[in-house]
Amino acid sequence: MVKIVPLSGFPELLPEQRVVEREVIAALSRTFELHGFANIETRVVEPIDRLAKGGEIDKEIYALQRLNAAPGDRAELGMHFDLTVPFARYVLENAGKLEFPFRRFQIQPAWRGERPQEGRYRQFTQADIDIVGRDTLGSHHDVEVVRVMVEALGALPLPPLSFQVNNRKLIQGFYRGLGIPNVTAAIKVIDKLDKLPADVVAEQLVEQAGATPEQAQQCLQLASIRVGDTSFVEQVRGLGVEDDLLDAGLAELAAVIEGCADATSERVTVEANLRIARGLDYYTGTVLEIFMAGYERLKSVGGGGRYDALASDGRTTYPGVGVSFGVSRTLIPLIADGVLASSRKVPSAVLVAVTDEERRPTSAAVAAALRARGIACELSADAAKFGKQIRAAERRGIPFVWFTQEDGTHEIKDIRTGEQLAADPATWTPPEADLRPQVRFELTPDIKENQ
Repeated sequence: MVKIVPLSGFPELLPEQRVVEREVIAALSRTFELHGFANIETRVVEPIDRLAKGGEIDKEIYALQRLNAAPGDRAELGMHFDLTVPFARYVLENAGKLEFPFRRFQIQPAWRGERPQEGRYRQFTQADIDIVGRDTLGSHHDVEVVRVMVEALGALPLPPLSFQVNNRKLIQGFYRGLGIPNVTAAIKVIDKLDKLPADVVAEQLVEQAGATPEQAQQCLQLASIRVGDTSFVEQVRGLGVEDDLLDAGLAELAAVIEGCADATSERVTVEANLRIARGLDYYTGTVLEIFMAGYERLKSVGGGGRYDALASDGRTTYPGVGVSFGVSRTLIPLIADGVLASSRKVPSAVLVAVTDEERRPTSAAVAAALRARGIACELSADAAKFGKQIRAAERRGIPFVWFTQEDGTHEIKDIRTGEQLAADPATWTPPEADLRPQVRFELTPDIKENQ
């Protein structure tokens, strides 16, 4: 007997778990489409040279190569590790056919060869939204994209989420106004604050960015500012640094905070957090990360920002702003903890009982009539005693069992309550909540305590 060994980092969901994932994806898609975002799907592979532009991600790229490739042949294709790189290429290839600003959403798997752990997988699904312009893109789109994702995630059955927003112009202008020699290095060092103690970060600002100890402390003071309104503007001004780029960043960040204020709730908040930096070089304005209460160990479950030159063909530049939400990163730990679950294991709302095999065609006709009106159902696998057929429905979470009587009349039984009523296959419809499997959300006591 061959023993099957699971592949670490490549999660496979059970049917009832997949229901949760599909319902979340459907809900996200509905919100994105309500805001006019068009759906696209890009190919799995990209040229490795294009994927490797990020530098630090090189070692995590999965290469695609034929088994019979000649020894020494270098793989030319790699599997995309996010949806941003293939999207940038997609825009360049199809620019002549797209209307700008182009608003897209994309929900697809990606692959990353990192060490598997909770929330980090080698195959995972992401949900991205972006708005891309041709040569110019108004900063009001930064507000719009953040707000759309706030609304989309606010409609999901998730623990409370916090959008932590900053602006690269703000921090770049602040560092420049301080006179720090290497602003780019300073941003990358500050981005480590969630991993390293503040004193170590201060030392690295001196060593790697050329800051003085006093400048390093001012950088940490900036990074300590975190508020849910625009009072951060005065707090930054109080640090005594002046720079035109800093002014622009303060204005853009204030616009995002104000623009999202009426879309927030107890479950989804938006805050200015001036320690958020996101180390990737292509971010030029708004930057953000999304955190989930009770699951701080996952770090961020989403993020994104403004990029003014991610895509360019040498003649035209396509600036954009986008936000990515980690579907697998968020849902799989919640499913494993029992926070999210499906109301049933199968799509079927009705099990049509079979009295005996000779009358199976009669039961099949009932099922066909129900399906014709959009009611998911299935026939009993065998003509066992009705009690056994009911128990089979219970095990699968199917709420209703349909019986056809000898006189040709019909009855439907709600096996949760025991109520059994006369019904007509041409008109009977289950309650709206029973038409499709529902996602059940329940915080465990330990998570409630951490909130």
